[in-house]
Amino acid sequence: MPDIVLSSAVRDNLLSLKKTAAFQETTQNRLATGLKVNSALDNPNSYFTAQSLNDRAGDLSNLLDNMGQAVQTLRAADDGITSITKLVESAKAIANQALQTSSEYERRQFAIQYNAILEQIEDMAKDSGYKGKNLLAGAGNELEVIFNEDSTSNLTVDPVDFTDTTLDTGLNLDDLATGTSGTSSFDMFGGTITLDMTTAMQASSNLTDLPGWVNGDQITLTDSSGTTTLTVGTDITTLQDYVDALNNLNGVHASFDESTDDITITSGLDNPLYISKNTASGAGSAAATDGSATGGTTSTASVTALSATNTLITSGGFQAGDTITITDGNGFEPASLEIDEETTVDDLVKLINNVKGLDATFSGGSVSLIGEVSFNITSDNTDFNRMTLASASSTVALSAVSSEFKTDTDIERTLQAINASLDELRNSARSLGTALSTVQIRTDFTQNIINTLEVGAGDLTIADMNEEGANMLALQTRQQLSSTALSLANQAEQSVLSLFG
Repeated sequence: MPDIVLSSAVRDNLLSLKKTAAFQETTQNRLATGLKVNSALDNPNSYFTAQSLNDRAGDLSNLLDNMGQAVQTLRAADDGITSITKLVESAKAIANQALQTSSEYERRQFAIQYNAILEQIEDMAKDSGYKGKNLLAGAGNELEVIFNEDSTSNLTVDPVDFTDTTLDTGLNLDDLATGTSGTSSFDMFGGTITLDMTTAMQASSNLTDLPGWVNGDQITLTDSSGTTTLTVGTDITTLQDYVDALNNLNGVHASFDESTDDITITSGLDNPLYISKNTASGAGSAAATDGSATGGTTSTASVTALSATNTLITSGGFQAGDTITITDGNGFEPASLEIDEETTVDDLVKLINNVKGLDATFSGGSVSLIGEVSFNITSDNTDFNRMTLASASSTVALSAVSSEFKTDTDIERTLQAINASLDELRNSARSLGTALSTVQIRTDFTQNIINTLEVGAGDLTIADMNEEGANMLALQTRQQLSSTALSLANQAEQSVLSLFG
């Protein structure tokens, strides 16, 4: 079939319609995408330039995410240092409180509290990480922040190690030795013997005024400390000399009652007291209520363990008017007791138990002591604590291993270490603050650069919607006019057909 031949006017109008349709398609695409350059065919130079700018913006956006995570890591570490600083300041307050008291027990309690603070510091340092990175946990936690695409601009933040407070490179705060407890004991025995001197005497009377007593007589005193021999006329002369000699025995108290002519002897030793008299002439006697004191015979002061309800003065280690004082290893006096005729063993045990850090139990005539710190129980009566070993001391000593807060020097040394650790924390805080500020500034800068790149790319590719809208309206008008022109051209050709009608 031969080609259809169109007139020149029709062909021109058809071509015009095709061009208008093509323009409409381009404009519609711009309106739909918002871009005037959608591919390299639209504008190769603008398209590839914009793509390069957008690619760099994308790379920087990825880096921006990493910077944001680095900021959070730094903030977590900074929060940890802030809280650790508060804990170290609390430790400093504890040390200062310890310095205000001389009580060894209270200082030991402060040392225990101090160690608990150090443990909390270590735990807090371990909990200061973010997404597996902890700038307070030492080696292996270095933080590297990259600021540009080729990694030539970066920042490395070195970690510190506060998870172990004893490290010299960290806080350098050692746990304090809190000491260990000690034990001691003393016995509570008592027994009494009465020597009836039979003749009206005064304390100042000579012993030779007694019937059967002559110079050269010997009195033998035997107790747990050994044997003492007194010779009348040489070692003792008067009745008071005899009483004084008895009083000089460890754990023994003697007194003479001029109204009854009796010498009352109270023993606190855990062994009996034996008294015997050997006469030089073999004549005369001095009787005792429980045995003869003459002719080589022996008088015995039997002793038994005191009970909790017994009065203290039933033991030779105590007398009415004695003062029992309890002091710790620092000389601090937490308690004291003045003994009277009615003070019981239970009163003394309660006194001891009322002292913080010191516990006492009483059983079988023995007071057992457990002390968290060292304590001394002393008396102004030298017979106290001579009851077991017949020692020359009036002190019950309980030795415990002291804490490292015992002395002012110990505490002041700890305060110096705390002040140094606070300086270390402040230095670390400044270092982290500088790093955080740097990363934050670079983050803001990168955001601005990304915005600049995206705006630049947009200037090359983004369509002017107002202009494209106007273009669309103009093309629609052109399309209508072209359609009208094509119709007119067709009508002109149809007029030829009328000649054959």
